[in-house]
Amino acid sequence: MLNEGLFKRVRNKLALSLDEIDNKARIRKLAEIINENKKPAQGQAVIFFNASTRLSRLSLNAGFSRLASWALELQGVPVVHFVCQRGLQPCVLGTNRKDERLRTPCHTCILESEILFEDSQSINFDFSEDHVLESVLEGLDLEDLYDFTHLGIPLGALVLPAVRWILRRHHLGDDEMTLMIYKGYVRSAWSFTQHFEKALDELAPRALVVYNGVLYPEGVAKWLAQRRGIRVVSHEVGFQPLSAYFTDGDATAYDLDIPADFALDESQNERLDNYLRKRFQGDFFMAGVQFWPEMSQLSPAFLAKAREFRQVVPVFTNVIFDTSQVHANLIFEHMFAWLDNLLEVAKANPDTLFVVRAHPDEAREGKASEESVADWAESRGVEKLPNVLFIPPHEFINSYDLIRMAKFVMIYNSTIGMEASILGATVLSAGKARFTASNVVHFPADRKAYDQTLQDFLNAENLSAPPEHKINARRFLYYQLYRSSLVFDAFLEQDKYWQGYVMLKDFDWQSLLPQNSPAIQAFLDGMLANGNFMLKEDA
Repeated sequence: MLNEGLFKRVRNKLALSLDEIDNKARIRKLAEIINENKKPAQGQAVIFFNASTRLSRLSLNAGFSRLASWALELQGVPVVHFVCQRGLQPCVLGTNRKDERLRTPCHTCILESEILFEDSQSINFDFSEDHVLESVLEGLDLEDLYDFTHLGIPLGALVLPAVRWILRRHHLGDDEMTLMIYKGYVRSAWSFTQHFEKALDELAPRALVVYNGVLYPEGVAKWLAQRRGIRVVSHEVGFQPLSAYFTDGDATAYDLDIPADFALDESQNERLDNYLRKRFQGDFFMAGVQFWPEMSQLSPAFLAKAREFRQVVPVFTNVIFDTSQVHANLIFEHMFAWLDNLLEVAKANPDTLFVVRAHPDEAREGKASEESVADWAESRGVEKLPNVLFIPPHEFINSYDLIRMAKFVMIYNSTIGMEASILGATVLSAGKARFTASNVVHFPADRKAYDQTLQDFLNAENLSAPPEHKINARRFLYYQLYRSSLVFDAFLEQDKYWQGYVMLKDFDWQSLLPQNSPAIQAFLDGMLANGNFMLKEDA
């Protein structure tokens, strides 16, 4: 008799395979129809490049990119996809962190690319060995790689965010595996550079659209294009389900240029309040992932401990290898330098309980940090400090209750700083966040000003946040949710089995015309009419 568990696995795998066959058939059918109905191509081409979005199946960002490229083609804009054909050895998603010598899974990626770009113009690139570069790399150690430049291109710096991302750490180990991955990325980045420069020469494109813009190899493509003065648009997941964010700036920085006269009316305030009620209960998703499967109340033991101190200061951390960190490190060299400074401050202020809350994404299955705040807390002996309490990422305590009882809130660059301002808390940010330029939190200009502000907050008898912080935080969040997040749910639905992956809906091709989709209209306005990729009206 067939084991019940085995039966379920076989059944689910069969269902998954059938769904994927159906998805690929829809992609092929839609591509054929768009080719029949698109306007004749005129003018310079737009290059799309997103090798880091997927290996097999359709990811969120791969879906956003493909839909955006189809929308341009329908308007008569030539589109060229730059497609990897074993040209990255390895790519980021194809890197095995445990054994880099294992074969890169190129086969499934190439099959997926063939289906995605079957009826579109594309340029394929493979891997080109360079024996001169190889001889140079052979003698380099880790410190050499950080600043490594080859023929004027800072390859070491360009691939570093990807090395940190795949190794799930900021501080790299000078070991065989790290060097193998780092040098592999540098080799591939140089090979990619030669192919991409040739494509830029031949096409003289009007623009380049890339996923993320920080991870290698897209970050390399962005650097090469900008060096020539070519416009670069990057994209990331938005803050609504199945939504994308496109920008001429850095998608991972998520800076928003909100009109100075933008103010929420009564219906917009009500809409935001309804969203916040769910958010404050942990009911929200980001990139298809629910970070708070549950949310616990503050325990009686915690509340009793808090009463032993004059004041409570929650400290919210981030994920150290996240690509947002390249923008955050202005006051401190990195987040752990900020946390080390915090311990010195805590020792000097024994009447304050500092509650260090690790980000829940730090322990996400399949993406857990190898250099975590939990490791930092253990190595620094945080448990021995009577006025520092560490909350690990897997403890889903109610962070909003922490904020409500706080004297003030400390963040590095986490979104919860904006939410704390909405709750009326005083917030001190140590890193540049997407909202710091919008006067949402206190963000001192330099380290001296930061240290002084922190001490002033600790010494103050009472603190009250500037009223404009709450107003600006609500404006920023509303704009982030309902103007910058281009919702593609008319075209995509969540994959039933894989978080962060999507299936193409069965929709009429005319839905990709700007008059039929606010999201497509905003994207095309941004690409073709000097727009800012924002929705003109509320989504």
